[in-house]
Amino acid sequence: MRLYKCDISGMPLYFDSHSSVGANNAPVGFAPDTLTAHRLEEVGDGLFKIPGRPIKRWRYCANAPFDGSNWLVEADDPNPFAIPARYNRATPNTDSPEGINRFHKLGAAQRHLFYSILRFGLPCPGRREDAQTGLVFDFLEDKVGEDGTLIPAITAHENGLISLRAAEADDAVRESVRISMGEPYRTLLGHFRHEMGHFYFAQLVEKNHMLDEARMLFGDERKDYAEALKQNYEQGPPSDWQERFISTYASCHPSEDFAECWAHYFHIVDTLESVKSFGMSLEPLRHRSLDAELEFDPYASTSAEELVEVWVPISIALNTFQRSMGQRDMYPFVMPPPVVKKLDFINRLIARSRHNRKRARPAKSKN
Repeated sequence: MRLYKCDISGMPLYFDSHSSVGANNAPVGFAPDTLTAHRLEEVGDGLFKIPGRPIKRWRYCANAPFDGSNWLVEADDPNPFAIPARYNRATPNTDSPEGINRFHKLGAAQRHLFYSILRFGLPCPGRREDAQTGLVFDFLEDKVGEDGTLIPAITAHENGLISLRAAEADDAVRESVRISMGEPYRTLLGHFRHEMGHFYFAQLVEKNHMLDEARMLFGDERKDYAEALKQNYEQGPPSDWQERFISTYASCHPSEDFAECWAHYFHIVDTLESVKSFGMSLEPLRHRSLDAELEFDPYASTSAEELVEVWVPISIALNTFQRSMGQRDMYPFVMPPPVVKKLDFINRLIARSRHNRKRARPAKSKN
């Protein structure tokens, strides 16, 4: 994630900033056309302008009072919602402080997800463009059975529909699930990125000639899914899973392997952009193999090897910082060579998609 600065004071602004401390707490908004955060100037009627860009007028996303969005919408856009919120179908119940708090956390993770989608230039057709498999989100509430038993909502993907359990926005709920599932890592943003991996397998892999290569790396996604999960829960992961997979869940089925690798690729690239924004580099004493200096744009990397070479020492440092604070490792995963090859496939897949979209754009008029 990039680090921004106030247009007036020059002080730092962050992706989710709502005001600029250096400009007397003036409002801040995120412009999706440039993927940049700006201190705003009010022009009346709930509209704003960005310093240095006097032509356009902006307003906040209509969901801002409910999900805390700082994303902007052009004033003349008939759709009152910012890009991430346009994909929502079912949202949390906001009749209570608990519901609003959940929506804030879900919305923040969703906007972070869409930053990367837009940064990569990935196609993201919704249900208006593709009524059968276009992207749509349902944030689902848990239900209570007739006997009073809690029936948790399920986080899943099916034909472009991503359902997320709203209760996992509650730290206590998510942590209890993480422990019961024996997972080293579980976050809302991780859920979003994982489920989007399923979506993009259908969008980018199934529809092009890279499907055969995907099956060589991840396995055949046509393998019986229910039987694979049953076997995983009854017998556990294969004994050598750490030599071939990024997580135990990735080992249960080729589709989950791809989705897990997709999520981790997003984790790595986005964190490395933060590292670059803060000018971080590593040169630990007598450990030259852990030197790390990021001199390229992670969102335009030439290979996964290039990313991993920097990511490994950075992740070791971040884990060490966490341990110094008595916290769990921030990134409790290792990357064997087969996983790096899978990440490289995803890197090439995204690069190909970006290239194809640029080629498909109509030429701009010279007039």
